[in-house]
Amino acid sequence: MPLETPARIVSELTARGYNAEREAVTLLADAPDTDAALDRALETLPDDALKLRATHVRDALETDGSERSLGDRSLADPAEPESTASPTSDTSVADSATAPDRANGSANTDPDPTVSTGNEPTESSDNATDSPAETKGVGADAAGEDGDIEEVSDGVDFERRATSREIDSDQLSVEIDGDMTGQSTGTGEYNDFVAVFRDRYERLSKQLRGRVNHRPTDALESLPGNEEAAIVGMVSDIRSTASGHWLIELEDTNGTFPTLVMKDRPIADLVAELLLDEVIAVEGTLADDGGILFVDSLHFPDIPRTHEPSTADRPVKAALISDVHVGSQEFKADAWHRFADWLHTDDAEGVEYLLIAGDMVEGVGVYPDQDEELDVIDVYDQYERFSEYLKEVPGDMEIVMIPGNHDAVRLAEPQPAFDSELRQTMSAHDARFTSNPSMVTIEGVSVLMYHGVSLDEVIAELPDEKASYDEPHKAMYHLLKKRHVAPQYGGHTRLAPEKQDYLIIDEVPDVFHAGHVHKLGYGKYHNVLTINSGCWQAQTDFQKSVNIDPDAGFAPIVDLETLELTVRSFG
Repeated sequence: MPLETPARIVSELTARGYNAEREAVTLLADAPDTDAALDRALETLPDDALKLRATHVRDALETDGSERSLGDRSLADPAEPESTASPTSDTSVADSATAPDRANGSANTDPDPTVSTGNEPTESSDNATDSPAETKGVGADAAGEDGDIEEVSDGVDFERRATSREIDSDQLSVEIDGDMTGQSTGTGEYNDFVAVFRDRYERLSKQLRGRVNHRPTDALESLPGNEEAAIVGMVSDIRSTASGHWLIELEDTNGTFPTLVMKDRPIADLVAELLLDEVIAVEGTLADDGGILFVDSLHFPDIPRTHEPSTADRPVKAALISDVHVGSQEFKADAWHRFADWLHTDDAEGVEYLLIAGDMVEGVGVYPDQDEELDVIDVYDQYERFSEYLKEVPGDMEIVMIPGNHDAVRLAEPQPAFDSELRQTMSAHDARFTSNPSMVTIEGVSVLMYHGVSLDEVIAELPDEKASYDEPHKAMYHLLKKRHVAPQYGGHTRLAPEKQDYLIIDEVPDVFHAGHVHKLGYGKYHNVLTINSGCWQAQTDFQKSVNIDPDAGFAPIVDLETLELTVRSFG
């Protein structure tokens, strides 16, 4: 039975002079006969009431026996899972068929599912995701620079059922910063590019000038040889010399200046992390003739090691997902149904926010021969279908969405939010729509949402040990280190010239959430919880051709009060 549109219910209530809680609207939309349920709820409402509450709707539904069977599906073709057991913290349930045997102990031959990986010897304790088939719990300090990761097996099959979970909409708090929707001024002319790069340099150089005794390039040219000097500049060229040293040309608003990193210096390894167009600072000694700077130290804008993340002042959680790809033949509808069903259970108590980091739909013409892998050919029909799936999510959850490279917005970053037509299509939950990227603050916890196209660039340019698709969070660490979500221009990432650079990470986020690469990964970098949330699409033929093995059906859940992370598997 198709789910009713909550927007129609709200409109009807408004026409009759009533307001309503979101959960009340969801319950009415889930009823077998929405109109009858609405009439019954209003009949039983006290005369002096102006707001329809979820308790009123439940009482009305229970009274006339019209409460909906919460196992019904609007778009599902699979049958209900055989197992209705709630997930436990010590039992791995691969599928409903094996659940009873494992519960009886006859098939449970797996080792103890709680595994400590130990401290990583690296600077930021990367904590790669070794086994994405299992649920993982990451404590507030567990993924940090001196903590462990605890792996906890969890069930994947859930049946939606009526619960007492209820969200107090008065406590929900979302603030959005950096939304450039409607602010685009770029025309693609030369002056626009000059403006955006000048803005990038000015803002990022301010974060570095306090750490070095910076001098402009034209001032360096007038200094005598053998002088100690420092420069803050944008990387305009990187090349190796015949002797294996590294020549890095830095540019500021006054000109360019060559710097040399000797191959035997400890900082030589940092050269492998550099990308063109990022802003760095170097210190060293000028050559005898003053024409080149021999580098002794190299600095990135970076996240302060002393960063202390903010937390919510009440127990509340957020689900972070991305890359849903509705419209693809490989969209994992079963996994989505299990996820949506779980959100209706007591086990999901406190999960009041859903943040989706782009690629709601598969799109059209994104890659070669994509039409052969589409289940829904028209992109607007894809959004209609996505909206139907979104209706399965509890109606009182606060949802925030940014676009991705498969969505029907401009490809160049920053990407403005969805236009009014698409917003109307996805209006069932009164979601918040903002640009890619955006800083979204939820009850005091700042979440930098970025779809993640530049991760392709980072992974392609940096050595495998520094960034790879298998550990996408490590690539995200480099974006934090550079304080820019897409530092290199002219490669895989399309960048739009604007009067200001909306891709700079001005403020340090508490959580950094991205997607795009379809791989699950998480960890902490200088106390910033960094999450790449995987996807909801099985491997396509195109992905197979480029060796992408996706991690599908995962939902990272962040406890905003503690910043503890739990990754739930619904695949």
